[in-house]
Amino acid sequence: MSAAGPPTENRLAREATHAEASGGRADMKAGGPRRDLALYAARKRFNAAMMTIAGLAVLFGLFWLGWILFTLASESIAALRWSLFTQMTPPPGADGGLANAIVGSLLMAGLGTAIGTPVGILAGTYLAEYGQRGWLAPATRFINDMLLAAPSIIIGLFVYATYVAQAKHFSGWAGTLALALIVVPVVVRTTDDMLRLVPNSLREAAVALGCPQWKMVTMVSYRAARAGILTGVLLAVARISGETAPLLFTALNNQFWSLDMNKSMANLPVVIFQFAMSPYENWQRLAWGGAALITLAVLLLNIVARTALRRNH
Repeated sequence: MSAAGPPTENRLAREATHAEASGGRADMKAGGPRRDLALYAARKRFNAAMMTIAGLAVLFGLFWLGWILFTLASESIAALRWSLFTQMTPPPGADGGLANAIVGSLLMAGLGTAIGTPVGILAGTYLAEYGQRGWLAPATRFINDMLLAAPSIIIGLFVYATYVAQAKHFSGWAGTLALALIVVPVVVRTTDDMLRLVPNSLREAAVALGCPQWKMVTMVSYRAARAGILTGVLLAVARISGETAPLLFTALNNQFWSLDMNKSMANLPVVIFQFAMSPYENWQRLAWGGAALITLAVLLLNIVARTALRRNH
């Protein structure tokens, strides 16, 4: 009896433990559905609250955007006439248009894009295709992100100090240089991101066929990422279209028709700024018309960029 004691006690202990565990599982089975329902209801309430907050935030943003567009449309409708595109900027109290400012903006934005785009594409290509090793590519990306976030007035002051102050006069070339410096970081970032999205299998297939790397970049990577790169260029153009601060320090303004890039040149952003701050009603009306032109141009460029990107995907 004494020898059988310990095994019997162990068996009884095991049975008691098994009974307690069975009872605990039964309690869990009984309370499980209730806890699940309570958890589901709590999550559902949280989801409804977050969706409501998100919807209100969207409505809040759309309200201000709609108000801005409504004000712009109602104030600029009187200025959107044919004379806006055919007449020069007028003196106070006279009728006129924004022909010289429109042409000046097109010249400087076009030349700035033509200068900044190749530099940005080549720099972005180096970062994505050749900069996998070493410190140069990470350092370049860091500096490029700083330039991308820098206020445009800093770039205007830089061009003023390095070019305008040395030449001792404002000019269209100085404005073009400032706009090109704004284009470069946008195109660099977009080109880098788009090329890094190209699958490596495409590159490996081209190299396996004996294709040199430069030809692989031009014939494979660029073709796969061309829509994204084009989108970056269009977004850069949209950004520089309304920049006022860099042109105040570089191109300034010109009340007359001039295609001489070595002299001060009229441009829409500076004309809008000066006319909107003036007490003359005709100048204020033309400022609203110029703002409408820039808004429509930026809207059109964004639509084209999104359409091109959507086709690529």
